[in-house]
Amino acid sequence: MIYRSDRQLMCRRVAAGLEEAKQLSFVDQNRIAAIGYCFGGGVVLETARSGADLKGVVSFHGNLDTPNPEDAKNIKARVLVLHGADDPYVPQEMVSAFRDEMRNTKVDWQMTIYGSAMHDFTNPDNGSDPSKRAAYNKQADIHS
Repeated sequence: MIYRSDRQLMCRRVAAGLEEAKQLSFVDQNRIAAIGYCFGGGVVLETARSGADLKGVVSFHGNLDTPNPEDAKNIKARVLVLHGADDPYVPQEMVSAFRDEMRNTKVDWQMTIYGSAMHDFTNPDNGSDPSKRAAYNKQADIHS
């Protein structure tokens, strides 16, 4: 919760990691992307909103909210969001607010919504019981 409540701290931590990654000999600094799952999905979106020099970000069943939707004007990356239609942690209002945020700032973005998919749909260890609020969905996992 410390990072969700302090997005600037979150972005500073990611920026520090990104700078370290850029120093690796096998990293092409002109072709860096970020992928995150669940909390990490929200982190890569917030990192893009911070104006990080990324080519793309992909969020798998991540949080879509932000305390500052106007920060989307800083996004340089292409944005891909892969979302479960039945994710109880990311309600429809949050999905709609995210779409509005992206539309209002002319970001290059796409969102794929998987029917009957819950939160954390890519993790087979979740089992398939939707009453647990997170469940594996093989079809959504394969497609994403």
